[in-house]
Amino acid sequence: MMVRNVVMVMLFVTVIAPIILYTDRLGSFQVSSSSSGDDFVEDVTAVAANAHTGRLNLLPQESSTTLKEPVGVVYSDNSTNSYPETRGSSAHPNHSHKDGPSVDSMEHVSARVLSTTNDQNLSQTDNPIRQVTQTLEQGNQFMSDLHAKGGGASEQSIDNASQTTVPIEIKNERQSTQTSSRVDQRKPKKTMTEKQNDETAVPDVRVRHLKDQLIRAKVYLSLPATRNNPHFTRELRLRIKEVQKALWEATKDSDLPRNAYDKLKAMEQTLTKGKQIQDDCAAMVKKLRAMLHSMEEQLRVHRKQTMFLTQLTAKTLPKGLHCLPLRLTTEYYTLNSSQQVFPNQEKLEDPLLYHYALFSDNVLAAAVVVNSTITHAKDPANHVFHIVTDRLNYAAMRMWFLVNSPGKATIQVQNIEEFTWLNSSYSPVLKQLGSASMINYYFRTHRANSDSNLKFRNPKYLSILNHLRFYLPEVFPKLNKVLFLDDDVVVQKDLTGLWALDLKGNVNGAVETCGESFHRFDRYLNFSNPLISKNFDARACGWAYGMNIFDLEEWKKQNITEVYHRWQELNHDRQLWKLGTLPPGLITFWKRTYPLDRSWHVLGLGYNPSVNQKEIDRAAVIHYNGNMKPWLEIGIPKYRNYWVKYVDYDHMYMRECNINP
Repeated sequence: MMVRNVVMVMLFVTVIAPIILYTDRLGSFQVSSSSSGDDFVEDVTAVAANAHTGRLNLLPQESSTTLKEPVGVVYSDNSTNSYPETRGSSAHPNHSHKDGPSVDSMEHVSARVLSTTNDQNLSQTDNPIRQVTQTLEQGNQFMSDLHAKGGGASEQSIDNASQTTVPIEIKNERQSTQTSSRVDQRKPKKTMTEKQNDETAVPDVRVRHLKDQLIRAKVYLSLPATRNNPHFTRELRLRIKEVQKALWEATKDSDLPRNAYDKLKAMEQTLTKGKQIQDDCAAMVKKLRAMLHSMEEQLRVHRKQTMFLTQLTAKTLPKGLHCLPLRLTTEYYTLNSSQQVFPNQEKLEDPLLYHYALFSDNVLAAAVVVNSTITHAKDPANHVFHIVTDRLNYAAMRMWFLVNSPGKATIQVQNIEEFTWLNSSYSPVLKQLGSASMINYYFRTHRANSDSNLKFRNPKYLSILNHLRFYLPEVFPKLNKVLFLDDDVVVQKDLTGLWALDLKGNVNGAVETCGESFHRFDRYLNFSNPLISKNFDARACGWAYGMNIFDLEEWKKQNITEVYHRWQELNHDRQLWKLGTLPPGLITFWKRTYPLDRSWHVLGLGYNPSVNQKEIDRAAVIHYNGNMKPWLEIGIPKYRNYWVKYVDYDHMYMRECNINP
């Protein structure tokens, strides 16, 4: 009878109790091999399938020399988050984490209660049955603890039993479990670091998140399921007010109040409720599409308004610049005839000097071009400036340069109205500018079918002054070469080297602008018209007006003015190109343009805030092409100083007209 009892106890301890422990642990274990990416976690089914090949050990230790699989298969989660859950499932349900074991004891518990071993060299002295027989009292104590705790073995009992029975395996097992624990503990830290990196990768992530929550909340408010739930509606409105108050005018995370994160979490919980309430995904998709369409329409309207206002600002003359020519004109007519004459007029037709052509009705802009050029000229006495303006600004332009002498340089100011040869019978463009269709194009009140690109309605295109660049040989009949400058440029270096360039039989020397796709021929010309498509290459490089060296002798030989006239007559209905001077320039000087080095001329300071700083610094001429002129308030601030430093704001006329930097 005694033997039967011993056998029953042995059977219970070696077979039934491990099964209870195994199933208890397995019930609280969550397989995470696919998400953790850790090779130390195995498939539980594989352990169960191979269990018959090894010997069952009651105690949680196994020899490191006989281990064929990683430690911590059944219960491998050593994190503080999962441990309380395991305790709750295997021990008393009211057992709190506070009363739980230390980290060291947790590492012992993480070892497998059941282990398999295939080592055939294991001595018979290590047979678990003999171990249990020799330690029957410890086994009985273990069973009593097991029944007392409702089928869950206490970690302390297991630890005491292991210390009494197989002390040789304790050190090896602890080393294995500590290694596994260190690997498992290292992974949460890595995950936390990755999350931190993800958060810091996006700037101002909380502001973006809060704004996104507001959009989602407003969508939920507009859905029928939310309106039918007044309690949720009140809660959602409250959360919206809280988030709006937290955001206020914040543009970055540092602007948010301290409780912003709490508001974010509260809103997220409310949105989660809203997600559970909504049962009609189609309604939400429809609402989001409607919102997206509405926002796109508003964006289109605002962009159109912005473009219109920008074009309007570009056309508008500031009050100070309107005052200046009026003040100068008044002063000019108070001078006697002898005081109205410029010195060095004998140099005006000397082909050996450096001649500049400047056509402008802006007194201050013309002054900056002349001042900046003379400042960097090696020998200012050899430079001659030919300024042509309109009748309205003729007296003011002359008065400015009479009062502000350019030193040794020579100045000539002419009135375009005095060019009697420039009339509608000679110039097709002048005839077109005075036609009824052109006047209707510019001044009709109904603009429903007007061009979307408002820049073509700039009044400068109505002025023949803008087209005078195509008549350089007629304006300067005795000169060989002329450097043409726009009035929105600033000269930063000596330009005399341009006259020494060999243009290789070309008429025009200019910097090409094919670095960007919108500066090619198809941007300016209508290639759907066969006259354009048959004669020009749509992908040909454009070039820049604003600083051009013209060989007037070659111009006359190749009869460039006649080429220009012919194409202008073909474009009487504006079907080949819109208004402006660059499109006809590209056509007129097609295959007659010599590409200059890019360092001679840098463009974009009137529209592009990202012009390369190194290119600006090394450029001989910088060009404020675009609407954001440096003399306007909409000018790009960081480029303004290049222009401002050539203006004397302490001048009497500048102060009287309240013109400030």
